[in-house]
Formats: sequence, C-alpha cells, structure tokens
Amino acid sequence: MAIDFLRHPMVRLGLYLLLLVPSAGTRADAGDTLLVLGDSISAAYGFDEAEGWVQLLRERLAEEDKSVMVVNASVSGETSAGGLARLPRLLEEHRPRWLILELGGNDGLRGYPPRSLQQNLQRMVQLAQKGGARVLLLGMRMPPNYGRAYTEAFAAVYPKVAAAEQVPLVPFFLQPVALQEGAMQADGIHPTAGAQPALLEHVWPCIQGLMQAEVDARSCTP
Repeated sequence: MAIDFLRHPMVRLGLYLLLLVPSAGTRADAGDTLLVLGDSISAAYGFDEAEGWVQLLRERLAEEDKSVMVVNASVSGETSAGGLARLPRLLEEHRPRWLILELGGNDGLRGYPPRSLQQNLQRMVQLAQKGGARVLLLGMRMPPNYGRAYTEAFAAVYPKVAAAEQVPLVPFFLQPVALQEGAMQADGIHPTAGAQPALLEHVWPCIQGLMQAEVDARSCTP
C-alpha cells in the first residue's frame, strides 16, 4: 500500500523544525550586538552619557528600525594596552557582530611609542575578527606641539593597521569638530556635548557600510 510521504508524522515534524531553524546564510538581526571600545571621547567625558555620540548612535539605529544592541565599553583614560587587556572578556561576554575601535588618543598624549600602539590595535582587530566581528577603526591625531616626527608617526599608525588587517578606517574621528570654534571643551582635547551630533554624522556612513559589509577594506571616507 502506498504511503503519503508528506503525511507521515515524523516527516511532518522534521519539516516543521526546519522552518523554525534559520539557514546558515540567514541574517539574524534580532540580538545583533555592536561593541564600541574607546576612551573618553566615546565615554562622553564632561557631560551626560545620554548626550554622547554612542547614545545618539543607539537612537539613530532605533529610528532605522535596526534591532541592534549597542554596548559602550569605553573608559575615560583608556590606552590601547588597556583596551587589549579588556577585549577578550568583552568578546566572550557580548559576542559582537561589529566592533568600533576608538583608541590611541591617550597613548599619544602620554608619548607612548607609535609602534606599540600599532601592535596593540592590530592585535585587537585580529581578536575581534577571530571572534567573527567586523571592525571599524576610528583614527586619532596629535596636536602639533608634540613635534612633527611624533605626530606624523602617530597618524600613520591607523592606515597601517587598516591596510594590514583589511578593515575600514575613518582617518581622523574628530575632524569635523577639532578646529571648530566652541566645539571643544576648555581642555582642548574633548568635544563638547553640542559637538556629538557632528561626530555621529561623520562616521554614520561608515557604520552603515560596516553593517552591510560594503565599506572598502582600507579606507572609509564619510
């Protein structure tokens, strides 16, 4: 006697379960995490965190109906060595799909060797990529009073890392506000609360591209 294959109870159960489990190529938006690892620039130093560019990013993503959890692991005073020490635990805890890496400013302000900064940044990128995260690198610059040799060597670190690890780069995160009157706090280092929307606008196209895996591997010009 012929058996209706699709009506067999075990077959029907198997088909039902297949419908519940997404295929390997399915984009799972629910639960996706974006990790921001930075220093005081991303930790909203000098004003309420709710006014910082990372919080504005959360709000922008919500407006775009993107189910993304933004985790801000930025700490004021953080160096690249400190970020590298913390990153493995952060990757294990949050398992981010994307990492925005904004570190190095404190290395430069303390006169640390650019070579050490490069090594630390590359290692962080490698750890994140090994964990399955796509990385966006935000570059920094030092003021001219640090001397031409040091400032040039420092600035060159970020494109070197981006090229070596094939990650997109925003060459100078503070570019739209660094020389804008009233956009920096009295210390001349940290942007004001009013400058935060400009920072987000500066990197937003790169963040969009990062999420869509469409940004160039070595440079990202907002």
